[in-house]
Amino acid sequence: MNVDLTAGGSRGGTRLDPRAWTALILLCAANFMVILDSQAVILAAPTIAKSLKMTPSAAQWVISANLITFGGLLLLGGRAADLLGRRRLFLIGTALFLVVSLVSGLASNGEVLITARALHGVATAMMAPTALSILTTTFPEGRGRNKALAAWQGIAGLGATAALIIGGELVDHFGWRWIFLMNVPVAVAMLLAGPVLLTESRDLSVGRKYDVAGALTSTAALLLIVYAVTKAPDNGWTGSKTLGMFGGAAALFVLFAIIESRMESPLVPMRILRSGALVGGNLATVAIGMAVFGLSLCAAEYAQGGLSYTTLQYGVKGSPLPAMALISAFAGQRLIGRFGSRRVVAVCALLLIGGSLLLVQAVENGGSYGSIFAGLAVFGTGLGLGTTACSAAALSGIARRDAGLASGFNAAAFQIGGSFGIAAVTTVIVSHSVGASQQAAMTAGFKAGFVATAYFGAAALLLALIVIPGLRRSREAERAALAAQADQEVRDAGSVSVN
Repeated sequence: MNVDLTAGGSRGGTRLDPRAWTALILLCAANFMVILDSQAVILAAPTIAKSLKMTPSAAQWVISANLITFGGLLLLGGRAADLLGRRRLFLIGTALFLVVSLVSGLASNGEVLITARALHGVATAMMAPTALSILTTTFPEGRGRNKALAAWQGIAGLGATAALIIGGELVDHFGWRWIFLMNVPVAVAMLLAGPVLLTESRDLSVGRKYDVAGALTSTAALLLIVYAVTKAPDNGWTGSKTLGMFGGAAALFVLFAIIESRMESPLVPMRILRSGALVGGNLATVAIGMAVFGLSLCAAEYAQGGLSYTTLQYGVKGSPLPAMALISAFAGQRLIGRFGSRRVVAVCALLLIGGSLLLVQAVENGGSYGSIFAGLAVFGTGLGLGTTACSAAALSGIARRDAGLASGFNAAAFQIGGSFGIAAVTTVIVSHSVGASQQAAMTAGFKAGFVATAYFGAAALLLALIVIPGLRRSREAERAALAAQADQEVRDAGSVSVN
């Protein structure tokens, strides 16, 4: 039995409850705060390290601790939402987000801040996939959901823009602590509005049987692989520690697959992995995440290290990327309905490649702002199109009972891709920073970093063309999924009436 009290009714053409759009504002606000926080911390990391007298190796854990727990727990957070209640877990995650933001803002030393950032990853691993699963169960497939997803992805671009501008202003004029403390009133508002705007929904078809073994092995595997990627620039991609952690993660994934095949109520039902759209959409999301996080890191280091921009200057001048992502996310939702996710992702990938190569040219030409603006704007346009289309593909044809799990997959794919992108681009920049002078070495390193992000875009292009189903196949799969869902609901209703 699948209990869903959210607006939107069935996946057919039922009319949306007017509260759905109001609830969407709340869900987008949560996504905005998650993105704003993560981007602002990256921007403020050098200032935080100096203020708390942290060594460079310790300072990286302000970012890495959050990446590891967030990426490692997303899948579990998404499935827990299906079983325990989506609204309930969203509010619990928001409450924890409030507490750790306050602790981070008041941290007296690096150890306290790193611990708080790790707990912050736990909070956002509950908030992000749960909010996306509420969106998925609230808006039926089609134009309404595409619009909602465009708003979801577009607000992420707005959050990234705000992080660059507001974060830079806060750090330069009020201190780094305010990038955490500004979360507190927003989290309070979400906790007050959540019970009013959101109704509870969860999957009761499996009762209260929990796949503890599956949860432990999948979470441990994800944590290990994100940790391995985070430490790869220090340990070496082919070093024994890195290879050992990757091997351990692979062994845990094999064990997880064995456990899932034998469980009556598995954490990840194998049926969900038969969806070509889900698999293809998430693989492309990994590649796009690598490109986005990798280019963001390279651009920030180039602007502040190579061009000597202040934090605020980079925040303002770097805003074309997230601003164009915001605009193109809304344009993308119309293109998805007309051309299908595969073609839109392919166009996105070409724009990511083009934007990266324009930035390579900008570095070669000494970093004129016009050339940087062009590269960031083209790349941002691809980002908005791609993330919306990948999410639409990955969440299409998914039964309501699996909405949280599918959302967890999608959020985890982007996060893990981002971890790979940051680690890979860091390695590339360092290994290619050679030359007769410091300036020549920096130029070579940053050029190589932007070339790497172009390769990530090429990987997204290949995945889009090979793995994501075309428009006709996607519609056929969606119709089949809807029919199966309707049959399941009829069987569940019959089971309830018999009992």
